[in-house]
Amino acid sequence: MTETRWPALRVDDWTATRETLHRWTQVVGKIRLAQAPMVNHWWQVTLYVTPRGLTTSAMPSGDGSTFEIEFDFCMHRLRITVAGGTQRELALEPKSVAAFYAEVEEALASLDLAVRIWPVPVEIEDAVPFDQDTAHASYDPVAAQLFWRQLVQADRVLTAFRARFGGKVSPVHFFWGAMDLAVTRFSGRTAPRHPGGAPNCGDWVMVEGYSHELASCGFWPGGGEEGAFYAYAYPEPEGYAAAPVTPDAAFYSTDFRQFLLPYEAVRTAADPDATLLGFLQTTYDAAADRGGWDRAALEYVPVEGARPNH
Repeated sequence: MTETRWPALRVDDWTATRETLHRWTQVVGKIRLAQAPMVNHWWQVTLYVTPRGLTTSAMPSGDGSTFEIEFDFCMHRLRITVAGGTQRELALEPKSVAAFYAEVEEALASLDLAVRIWPVPVEIEDAVPFDQDTAHASYDPVAAQLFWRQLVQADRVLTAFRARFGGKVSPVHFFWGAMDLAVTRFSGRTAPRHPGGAPNCGDWVMVEGYSHELASCGFWPGGGEEGAFYAYAYPEPEGYAAAPVTPDAAFYSTDFRQFLLPYEAVRTAADPDATLLGFLQTTYDAAADRGGWDRAALEYVPVEGARPNH
């Protein structure tokens, strides 16, 4: 638990746990969706990496107060905390999605939190309602903690990359729909209407998410041998797919229409941080240069004399 190096976690070794945990994060994410005011591109629905797991951060409770829900992958607990410190906890252990959903509802009710969500997963082909899903019931605490440690490392480097941009840029945040950690830069121009097409997800969701020209990157735990880092542009400018990017292990996937970098290529690199930052920067360069972004106006240069490390 105290290791700081980039951990290995084979995708095939935790499929059952990943599919269960994906749906658990959707239960919690939908609570944030129900409670938080709308923010452009659905930024109000995401979770954030913490030193213990993933959190909603503070959400309005509807009675003039706030509350937070956190997945603690160190102690393997789901913790609901209302302003003032009152808490309810439930164990993260092998249990069905239906059981998890019922326990969360019970905990919310015990805290007088009246929350109603649409109890159906999104961006998943097998969209069994949460209260009926008894098939997904796996939780390997070792795998869950390794996944969180992957997110900690990815979040740290994505945050450093985010700091290089002075224009409109998202937080580094976890989208529970696709189960990926992402950060997105924007050129400032509007984009063509997105066609949608995500499974069990209204096209209007993607229309809002992709309303403006962007370059996005992040980490997804479902690709490659150990997951994959990705980068894409919307709309994709001419010549983007053929642009030179680093490191050599990175490639453009015509199936996904994005650049991919296997997680294991970063993990085993002599300098994982520099390797990943090189991928993030060169894929952004490809989008910004070929898309005609005003890079001089958008990219951040500290004011002369600024001392960010002090």
